Amino acid sequence: MSIRTRFMIWRPLATAAAATAALLATFLVPATAHAQERTAPRESQPVYSYGNAVREAVWVDTRLDGDGDGKTDRVAVDIVRPREPAQQGRKVPVIMDASPYYSCCGRGNESQLKTYDAQGDVVQMPLFYDNYFVPRGYAFVGVDLAGTNRSDGCVDVGGRSDIQSAKAVVDWLNGRATAYTSRTGTAKAKAGWTNGRTGMIGKSWDGTIANGVAATGVEGLKTIVPISAISTWYDYYFSQGAPLYDSGPDWLSDYVDSPDARARCAAVQQKLVDQAPRTGDRTPLWTERDYVKDARKVKASVFAIHGMQDLNVRLQHLGPWWDALAKNGVERKIWLSQTGHVDPFDFRRAHWVDTLHRWFDHELLGYDNGIDREPMADIERHPDQWVTSKTWPPRGTATTTLRPSKGSQPGVGTLGLTKAKGTETFTDDPALSETDWAARIDTSTPDKAGFTTGTLTKGLRLSGSSKVTVTASPTTTTAHLSAVLVDLGPDTIRDYAAAGEGIATLTDRTCWGVSTSGDSACFKRTQAKTTAVDYTVVSRGWADLGNYADPGKGVPLTPGKAYTITLDLGATDHVVPAGHRLALIVAGTDKDLIDPPSTKPTLTIDLSRTSARVPLVGGTAAFAHATKGAETAVPEATAALDGVRAPRTAHRVPEGG
Repeated sequence: MSIRTRFMIWRPLATAAAATAALLATFLVPATAHAQERTAPRESQPVYSYGNAVREAVWVDTRLDGDGDGKTDRVAVDIVRPREPAQQGRKVPVIMDASPYYSCCGRGNESQLKTYDAQGDVVQMPLFYDNYFVPRGYAFVGVDLAGTNRSDGCVDVGGRSDIQSAKAVVDWLNGRATAYTSRTGTAKAKAGWTNGRTGMIGKSWDGTIANGVAATGVEGLKTIVPISAISTWYDYYFSQGAPLYDSGPDWLSDYVDSPDARARCAAVQQKLVDQAPRTGDRTPLWTERDYVKDARKVKASVFAIHGMQDLNVRLQHLGPWWDALAKNGVERKIWLSQTGHVDPFDFRRAHWVDTLHRWFDHELLGYDNGIDREPMADIERHPDQWVTSKTWPPRGTATTTLRPSKGSQPGVGTLGLTKAKGTETFTDDPALSETDWAARIDTSTPDKAGFTTGTLTKGLRLSGSSKVTVTASPTTTTAHLSAVLVDLGPDTIRDYAAAGEGIATLTDRTCWGVSTSGDSACFKRTQAKTTAVDYTVVSRGWADLGNYADPGKGVPLTPGKAYTITLDLGATDHVVPAGHRLALIVAGTDKDLIDPPSTKPTLTIDLSRTSARVPLVGGTAAFAHATKGAETAVPEATAALDGVRAPRTAHRVPEGG
């Protein structure tokens, strides 16, 4: 699909040979002996040999026949697990990453692929998870989704086949499914070495699979760590009817299909075309790929990570999923960074490895290490500067209704608490984007309507998801809308628009775990890539006005008739500091973030029926306090932003790097 924006100190770890006798005594004794210890362990230690780990492959029966060959599909499962626990009669938990990328595209910042020895056992497992966690008493399992790498079946982009590919493996780890020692043979493989306690992790499509499997309520899945993950696939391709990409899931399926799958899966490909119309209408295909609706089934805890400037898997995926998990009482933790589509290993490496280690120790080994009593949220406020929040959104956050008013110039108005009368008019210009609009917020231009507060006397913290309701009359039968919240004022931010989406990759490496000749635990170091800006886009949302009555079905518009629609903006956590202004922009096509309509309408906005509902810490009182005595005069226009540039357009996949 199209790219839409601006779209790793050396630390060697001990092996079993170097571990002390005391550590071995602690971690190799039977479970009954642990109950007699004076104190419970608080951190797993690298006491097992990674070099001597068991490396094996099994093929799990999914009970599906996605490719229609008359045989149930088997998915390939590559396993790296410590040898010593099984020799001691002990069972280990599993960390699992189910991915379509192990052979076509690679994982992580260095695009690592799985490699194999002559017997077909994995030599290099991408990323650091196996190097780091196997010596600490975990098994790592890398699953090839159906239709990819060494698996049977077809990729169906988040549908039943994708999810069952991974769920079947969790079932096998818990004794409820069948696996074989080869792709076509009859010799069965047992998972007697594991206690079945499984944690799923992964970025982008991989994290999406974790969300989807958790939403089945499968027994044995104890936690998931979705990084920049999709929660409903409709919202990956459309935003309330407005198309986000000029291609559909059939393109993505073809991108990751193995050669065998491409030869067998024409019917699945055609279904992805036929049931995902470019009209943006919701169909049963999208309903099947909506995990939010099944959040009530989630039994696993969730540690979610997302970039607040991720314009690949956008923040519209995080907010509804998070809220649904909260409603159903799911144990949760969250990190929000200033990056785009970036793994935390590449923006906060040391703290990430330590936190993930403690999270898995708590969730899979049952260690009382206190991580469940720590603040729920870590939020990057400035590049490499983090704050915490006991809960997220924080207590005291309340929706505040902000209303636009006319100013002295057309399209340059004010934003406050008072309901206003009048109209503003703009004409859709698909050549312009949110950065163009924001750079000229104080200039009357024909392509947008902008509304700003006065200069704030106190900081305002937005935390959560916003909604913007617009009543607009179009001049044509089709129209797209964008709503953007902007922090107007100078700052230094991560340059999410540049290559790397907020990080720069260096040449030296840091090491996280134990290496072998075929699988290095050392990865290129990264650092924040920053830029000075005059404003920061805080949140954005888009819609097709033809979906005013039904978010899942569009209709032609009647020129001159007023329609009311509410746009869902992405979740965020951002402080607009004193001395800055908060702005709302309403416009048409947001270049390279949504596709334009078939016409170029002029839209007239009824200001009395237009508003923004913004989650502010402290609510309306905080807004009134921050704007009390604020300057009402509109300052001179600022220069165009030179850090966050216009988007680049090219094909991308959910991983995005």
